[in-house]
Amino acid sequence: LAAAGVTTAPYADAREGVASLAGRVWMDKRTANYALWSSVDADRRIEAASPLVLMKAVKNDAELAGMRAAHERDGAALVEFMAWLDEWVERDGKGVRETEVAARLLELRSERELFIEPSFPTIAGVNENGAVIHYSAVEESAKELTRGGMILIDSGGQYADGTTDCTRTLHLGEPTPRQREMFTRVLRGHIAVNTAVFPEGTPGFCIDPLARRALWQAGVDYAHGTGHGVGAALNVHEGPQGISPRHGNTQPLLPGMVVSNEPGFYAAGEFGVRIENLLVVRVDDNLPEFNGKRFLHFESLTMVPVQAKMIDPLLMAHEELAWLDAYHSRVREVVEPLLTTDRAREWL
Repeated sequence: LAAAGVTTAPYADAREGVASLAGRVWMDKRTANYALWSSVDADRRIEAASPLVLMKAVKNDAELAGMRAAHERDGAALVEFMAWLDEWVERDGKGVRETEVAARLLELRSERELFIEPSFPTIAGVNENGAVIHYSAVEESAKELTRGGMILIDSGGQYADGTTDCTRTLHLGEPTPRQREMFTRVLRGHIAVNTAVFPEGTPGFCIDPLARRALWQAGVDYAHGTGHGVGAALNVHEGPQGISPRHGNTQPLLPGMVVSNEPGFYAAGEFGVRIENLLVVRVDDNLPEFNGKRFLHFESLTMVPVQAKMIDPLLMAHEELAWLDAYHSRVREVVEPLLTTDRAREWL
């Protein structure tokens, strides 16, 4: 930072530092806290969103190339992990604690080129802990995953060229009909968002009901947003875009923005389901402009399989199954050359 001419100071000095700035000061009242806001007189404030926000949120071609490459390597690490987990728990009947899951994921990601650190603390919830949306395991109380158990794993990697965030729900035995139904309804919502086509100017809250429709039809829902913005080798949670029921966020989804797609279902005291991919907003070149507006769609960045045994195909439409088959074909095409073990290649 010093080489770039940037001066840093302790956060405790922020209020005095902002107050001492000469001339007019650009401030966004939606994100500045009261102390900073009140440190500048109203006649000196430029009250508007920072222009840097959209410059970060809309990725350029180099950033997107890095994000794609990072997700390919991350996908290979996750496939290696899932192949190991299947063998260790379901085939060999051994157990693994929630904290050990996080450690194993870190080990496998660390073997990948340009890996720096996890993009956030891994969420690994076994059985009823999977129903705690922002669960955090600690060594003293971590549950053990054994054959016949279910686990929700939300994890990500920070690479020098990109940021990843992926959730998969896995069963290491025979899922119940209710587990399969809820998993399939979550998957249908996930596919509905992934395959959405929408005109320019559409904010994320207009996409959110697509993720919930199959769950609403069963009289259930989930108590979190469907998606958040993600930085390119930056913060795993980045604004201003998002996909949620919060109608106050009117930021349109713009080409080049990256968002997560993570519908879920949580049965308190029983189990949880979440399926999360990162998507990038793209212009749909197959459709003409209409009334001066282009149409947009999503491209999947995450390259990680969805567990087939959890799916009830009778609940899915032909088009949904076709999307899943095409997605898995793409995952295999991209990830297989990066795998380092025969076990993972056979599993995939």
